[in-house]
Amino acid sequence: MTENSAHGPIQVLVVDDSAVVRQVMQAVLAGETDMAVTVAADPLIAIEKMKQLRPHVILLDLEMPRMDGLTFLRKIMAEDPVPTVVCSGVAARGTEAAMRALEAGAVGIVTKPSLGVKEFLQESALLLVDMVRSAAQARVRRRAPLPALPVPPKRKAPATRIPAGPPRPATERIVAIGASTGGAEALTEILTAMPADAPGIVIVQHMPELFTAAFANHLNELCQIEVKEAEGGDLITSGRAFIAPGNYHATVFRQGAQYRIGVREGPLVSRHRPSVDVLFRSVAEAAGSNAAGVILTGMGNDGAQGMVAMKRAGAYNIAQDEATCVVFGMPREAMSTGAVDDVAPLQEIAGKILRWKRAAS
Repeated sequence: MTENSAHGPIQVLVVDDSAVVRQVMQAVLAGETDMAVTVAADPLIAIEKMKQLRPHVILLDLEMPRMDGLTFLRKIMAEDPVPTVVCSGVAARGTEAAMRALEAGAVGIVTKPSLGVKEFLQESALLLVDMVRSAAQARVRRRAPLPALPVPPKRKAPATRIPAGPPRPATERIVAIGASTGGAEALTEILTAMPADAPGIVIVQHMPELFTAAFANHLNELCQIEVKEAEGGDLITSGRAFIAPGNYHATVFRQGAQYRIGVREGPLVSRHRPSVDVLFRSVAEAAGSNAAGVILTGMGNDGAQGMVAMKRAGAYNIAQDEATCVVFGMPREAMSTGAVDDVAPLQEIAGKILRWKRAAS
């Protein structure tokens, strides 16, 4: 991995063919004292501007004339990687393209503003600024160019509220996972390593509304376990993982001998919604020592205090190590509290979860 750190202002390159979007992004980001913004109407213009000043972060539209954003992303990730945040529309085509961009190395997604600067909500501006600052800290690696005609993965139907076939047993063990910048790739590695009888998993990945459903469906196609976007009342069962819906907090609560998922609105917590802290605290209360917490790559401290609550309740907590994090902030903050039991490289975390499950059974 190569690390991009800003000396002086964070140089942000906005690449979007929409003048409105460029205006919004420039107005929001240039208002921050630690950011300087350059704009380009398409990737070919961006390439020329990058010859003059290499950006620390690229905000990239995916649908543009002359060269589409995904082709541009693959080009820079193969030649000279720059942390890139996808700025995508929420239509089905946009969410599918965003998933492909994450596979190609984008570190995060923000929702494309559809209105002018005045209508761009304060909260949306806050999340955008946080995402850019996080991306500026990201360590991104060079990627080999993808083949022109990749073989598509075997597709499964999107996971539904009620699985087909015999009812699954309610899980006795719960794994709660929190992730942010770079988390999509980290979660893919962990979940694809899970066997069909893995413990029930509930995940907060900082990602905008509607994109979380596309992300869950994408993972469901790749994994042995079923993966779906969480809905209120979902029964947590072995062999299933739930992604908290974007713009909603997800919690776990006990109903008799079963664990279920709650989904609710509410203010930002630890600057996020969904918040890892909200999930972890609920798991501490509902599951206690029957739970494991995992904190993955991301900026900030979301999840640190929630992990303290889990530790006090008897849970087993794992943090991703610095060497394999895109951004080490969230694991570092959790570790500083003393609530982390084990620090491990990404490729070992799935195995640690499964060994914990076996030992606890």
